[in-house]
Order: sequence, then C-alpha cells, then structure tokens
Amino acid sequence: MSYEVLARKWRPARFEEVVGQEHVTTTLKNAISSGRIAHAYLFVGPRGVGKTSIARILAKALNCADGPTVTPCGKCDSCKEIVDSRSLDVIEIDGASNNSVDQVRELRDTVRYMPARGPFKIYVIDEVHMLSTQAFNALLKTLEEPPSHVKFLFATTEPQKILATILSRCQRFDLRRIPVPMIIQRLTEIAKDEDVAVSDDALLAIARGSEGGLRDAESALDQLISFKGQAITEDDVLSVFGLVSRSALEDLADAILRGDMAAVIGLVGALDSAGKDMQRLVLDLLSHFRNLLVCSCARDSAIELDIAESQLDTLCRQAEMAAPERLIGISDILVETDGRLRYSLSKRTLLETALIRCARAASAVSIEEILQQLNKLKKSGPPIGRSASAERSIPAVSTAPEASSTPAAAEVSNSEEPVEAGDEVGMLKTRWHEIVERVSRVAPLARSALLDSCPVSVSDDTLVIGFDPEFAEHCEVMKSARNMKAFRLALRDVLKRDIEPELRILKKSEAVVLPADVPATPQQAHDDDSPVAEKKSARATAGAIKEWMQNDTVRKTLEAFDGEIVDVRE
Repeated sequence: MSYEVLARKWRPARFEEVVGQEHVTTTLKNAISSGRIAHAYLFVGPRGVGKTSIARILAKALNCADGPTVTPCGKCDSCKEIVDSRSLDVIEIDGASNNSVDQVRELRDTVRYMPARGPFKIYVIDEVHMLSTQAFNALLKTLEEPPSHVKFLFATTEPQKILATILSRCQRFDLRRIPVPMIIQRLTEIAKDEDVAVSDDALLAIARGSEGGLRDAESALDQLISFKGQAITEDDVLSVFGLVSRSALEDLADAILRGDMAAVIGLVGALDSAGKDMQRLVLDLLSHFRNLLVCSCARDSAIELDIAESQLDTLCRQAEMAAPERLIGISDILVETDGRLRYSLSKRTLLETALIRCARAASAVSIEEILQQLNKLKKSGPPIGRSASAERSIPAVSTAPEASSTPAAAEVSNSEEPVEAGDEVGMLKTRWHEIVERVSRVAPLARSALLDSCPVSVSDDTLVIGFDPEFAEHCEVMKSARNMKAFRLALRDVLKRDIEPELRILKKSEAVVLPADVPATPQQAHDDDSPVAEKKSARATAGAIKEWMQNDTVRKTLEAFDGEIVDVRE
C-alpha cells in the first residue's frame, strides 16, 4: 500500500473533527438538522484552515445513505466515493484551471441532469476567485435559481476578487486561523498515534511556523519525521525551517526593552550567522510585542494571547519593563521595517538599525510621562525629604519693579507716596518701557501697540495716551477688554492710585515723542546693539526669570529635572 501523507491521513471526516472552526460547523449542523440547507455556500479563509475539508464533510452529510445527516457514516458507497474523489454526484472543480466561460457554460448545461446515486448533485469549486468575470456572469442565473437537486460549495482565500453579485447569492462563512494551542494539541495526538517523540518546544516551533494553518503544521511534522525519525527536538525544527527559537526571541526582546544596544547587535549577528530568516524574525518580534502589549493593557484577557501556557510568565515579566506607549512605538518601527525589508539588499543592516531604534524607543522618556510627573509634582506638596534649610536656601525674590537707570525714575520707584501731578507725565515717559513690559506679561498683543504711543497729560482720574495717526490701528487694538484691564493694573502699580486711560489719536501736526530708552518697534529693540539697550534687555529678562522662579510648579519642575531658566519669551 502506498504511503499517505499526514495531511491527508488526518483530514477531518466529521464535523466534530474540524479544529478551531466551531462557529462554522455548528451552523451547518443546525441547518442540516432543521432542513434549512441553502443552495450555495462560500467558505473563506487562509490556506490550511479547513475550507475544502468542511465542503467535503457537508457533501457527505447531504448524500450519505442515512442522510441528510449531521453524522455521515463514512462507510456507505456514497461516503467512500466522496472521500476518494470519484463520486459522480460530487464534482470537484479547480477554479484556477477551469476558469474560462466555456467551461462554466458546460457546467451550467449539466446542472439540469439528476444525480446518479444520492439526493443532490453537488459542485465543489476550489479557489473560485480565479474564475474570469465572464465565467462569473455565465454562472449568475444558475447560481440564483438552481434546480432543487443542485448545491454549490465554493472555497476561496481572496473573497475581495469575487463579484458582489456572486457573494450576494451565497451564504458566506469566514474561517479563522487556528490558534497555536489547538495546533499543538492536534500535533500531539498525531505524534502519539504515529509513535513519534516530539518535545514541547518543537511542537511550539512547528505551530508558530504554520501561521495558523493546520495543514502546514501537519506537513511540517511529516517532513521532520522523514528528517529525524522518531525523536524530534526544537533544534531540528529550527534548522529545517530557519525559525528563531523562543528563548532567542525572548532574549532579543529583553535586550530591546532594557535598551542594551550592544546585546541587540550581538544577537542579530548570531542569528544571521546561523542562517535565520531576517524577514521572519521581524514578524516573530512583532507578534511577541503584540502579546506584550495585550498582556500590559489587559492582563486578564489571556484568551487573546495566541501562545502556549509556558510563555505567559515571561510575557508578564517583560510587560512590566515598558509602558504601553513604548510598546506601541516599538511595534510601529517593526511594521515599518517589515515593509522596507522586502526590498532591502542588506537585510541585516536594516534590521540592526531598526532594532537600535526600538531599543532607544524603549528607554526614551515620552511626553506623556513628563506630563504625568509634572502633574504629580503639582498635586504634591514640597518634595519629600526637603529640609527647612533647603527651603530657606531659595533666595527671596523681590516683587518691586526694576529701578530705572535715571535718578528721577529711581526716586519714584523707591517712593511709596503718590507722585505729584506736575511730574507724572515726565515720570511716565521715563518709565514707559517698564509699563509696557508689565502690560505685555498679561496681554502680549498690547506690547507693539503701546510702543507706538506716548503719555500726553494726566489729571486726577484720567491719563491721556496719544497714538500717531500712522498707527491708528494700534489704538483699536488697545481698546480690547483684556488689554485695557492689564493697562489699568500696570498704571495703578506705578502711580499708586486708580486711573482711567483715555486713548486718543493725535493730529498730524502733533508728534509722538517717545522716551529715549524705549524702542519704537520690537524689531528695533532686537536690532539695537547699544550698551544701554543690552542692559535694559538683560534687566527685563532677569526680572521675568525671578518672577517665574516664584511659581511653585516651575520651581519644583526645575528641582526634579535639575534644570534652570535660560530665557523667558512671550
């Protein structure tokens, strides 16, 4: 008797033997039991997950001598003929090689003939997406209203290539990739029956390499038995299929999470020298970090982790090494690398560069973490462990305005008494730059407007401010509620009483005489290289720094990050 490969020998013969597709088999069994059997079914899914096997089981269930039944006997002539692909009533067609319109027309002509043995004539078309558009169109009418004795069973890996008019005439079933634990369980049963000793790590490696396809896993086990005989280890699987061991994958992920770039480069070099597939390594790493992300964000949802139980402890330990934001950043880099690696001439160099970026992303501080730390500092009191002497070591910052360079202004600054009305206009002109800076701290937009103005006259409760006609729009800017409120507060601090500013546009004959130490525009202030301007700019910056140093949050932030304020800009 000729040898039968494991994939055919262990092909499911009943609905109960189908692995990982209970949502499909349960629906089909209920449809058969209730007599609600559709005329066309479409089975969709990746390779090796059971599309054709389910179609054959359904054909046996419908044409069995005891049928229609959910448990075909497998012993009657009809069941045996279907298994051996020689049944006259179950016609299996390869859509890839029978995709012309003439072949579909021939099929359409034979549909009207009654079945030879069973109650139904069943057409099983595999890879149905390979049919041409003309062939699909030729099948439309027959598919919509077939004779009562005809059933169509379609299977495809690419449903997006099938015409929407065909899809609407079928009951669609989407088959899933089979989880790793289920594949391991099935391979264990096969190995036990075949009297083959396979280690747990070897089974895991085979299941990982099959990418959710049980047929691929069975074919791989068959190949390994031919290669090593009755005892198979993980090293045998890795050497035959070029896979990376679970331990090496975990070591590489561990080095990335620690930010150990030297270890990352060393591990990649060792794997490359051993002939491992770099493209597959990226996909395995991506799957590993996906599991880490699931473990980190939803540790209770272990069902979402397509892994063996022995891996869970390692995943939980590594998930604690990095925040979810960092794991997402690493996954993004690996996805980008997978797309670029397909067209790269130096795969090792590209992979090393990508994994170094991953290591940096794992150890870099994110903006979210900085903000969280700042919020903690803001909510907490003084830093824990700060002594009273440390509190006293912070120099007291005076809130009094900076003294002007002129003697008259110095007298006004140091005096707590209101200034005589006759001297106020001159004093205000002298201290105009200081007033402008006070206003700009609260209302930044007011600065450029006030720099083109000048105090004209002062009464008991009114200060007239003149604007050059050329800059009349600045007068309108200053009339906003925010700007006026900031202006009143600045004037009250200087004049030691409440006063209402009156904004007035001067006549062309009246010139706006600005104080000598006030720059006409902000740009001129930046371009002025005179020593006087430099001193005034330095004093303004120093005053702003001292003012910000009084803010508790700013001070705590500087202490937490060992920083300093270099400049203050509006």
